[in-house]
Amino acid sequence: MNILHRDNLPLGGFAGLKEHRVVQDPAVFGAQANADGSWRGSGNFVYLADARFMPHGQTLMHDHHEVDVISVVVEGRILHEGSFEHGRDLNVNDVQVQSAGGEGFSHNEINPDDAWNRMIQIWVLPEEHGKAAKYRVYQPVTGKMTRIYGGVDNGKADFPAGTRIDVGMLAKGQSIKINEPFMAYVTRGSAKANGTAVTDGDMLRGDMLALTAGEDVQLILVSGGKQPK
Repeated sequence: MNILHRDNLPLGGFAGLKEHRVVQDPAVFGAQANADGSWRGSGNFVYLADARFMPHGQTLMHDHHEVDVISVVVEGRILHEGSFEHGRDLNVNDVQVQSAGGEGFSHNEINPDDAWNRMIQIWVLPEEHGKAAKYRVYQPVTGKMTRIYGGVDNGKADFPAGTRIDVGMLAKGQSIKINEPFMAYVTRGSAKANGTAVTDGDMLRGDMLALTAGEDVQLILVSGGKQPK
């Protein structure tokens, strides 16, 4: 298993936020995408940024086409503006999925408060182009891994795809195990992963994962995608 520490990466940003870009796939960001130490993605998972919004900071309104944008609120609140559910409030642990398709969408994510907040943004490329845009908000609960993207197209998956993303809210002492290639990002708490101590801001990559929470943990787990060499 390999571990990438967020705080070893350069701090960048734009508009009203500062961010570490942990995953930047060359398929989207070019041959020099990982010159800063960031990692390639897995499958159609191509981007992960760990962002902090300054008080009342915002991304500013912008458009997306043929990309699925996932936002995980780690600290504080987000006020969502745009094509989907304009004016919606997102609270701690909420996960927003916006699938652009060929139709596309516009959005602006805003910190409405007087304190810094934190949000993880993920991009996944669609397996089929030209689909209608789609939106959903998930509210993961403690003690479970919640599927927020991917899965078999059997009428039960909201966003069917080969690349799967789960957000876990694991209680102290709780364990998970998967026996396939994965990438995982710890966004709260600490744990033992394959016998190694990991904590908030660690990106993990390997062929299998056995993880036990040492305290309450928030975890983003990506599986089902071909791993980079």
